[in-house]
Amino acid sequence: MKNVLILISLLIWSFSSVGQSPAPHTTYTQKNSPKLVVKPALSKKILHEVASGKAYLIDLIDVRTPEEYAEKHLKYAQNINIRSEKFASEINTLSKKKKIYLYCRSGNRSGKAADTLQTFGYKLGINIGGLDSLVTNGLPLDK
Repeated sequence: MKNVLILISLLIWSFSSVGQSPAPHTTYTQKNSPKLVVKPALSKKILHEVASGKAYLIDLIDVRTPEEYAEKHLKYAQNINIRSEKFASEINTLSKKKKIYLYCRSGNRSGKAADTLQTFGYKLGINIGGLDSLVTNGLPLDK
């Protein structure tokens, strides 16, 4: 009798979830960390800072997956995947004294990463947005 009740409960539960659509995708809203809107003049400044030997003052981080990074990424960028279980330990290898420019495909994941850096005590983690927008505004891809 007990087994029958359990079986009936499971059947009711399984049928109640049939036909329900998955939760809709939500866009992340960045909290308190800085965000830059990169325009051509600023992209030249960022590129100049990174390329001219001031890289010791700046890190350019692509927070997309390794597969996305392999397809295309900005010149001088390193990949630290925000979805990786190693994200926190890899981020903690970066200096808290450097500017850390973060980007992804759309600016969503880099916004999350900027907020995460802030919770780790980083004051200079800056979301610079999405890859295509950055390239359109003058930052070069690594060939």
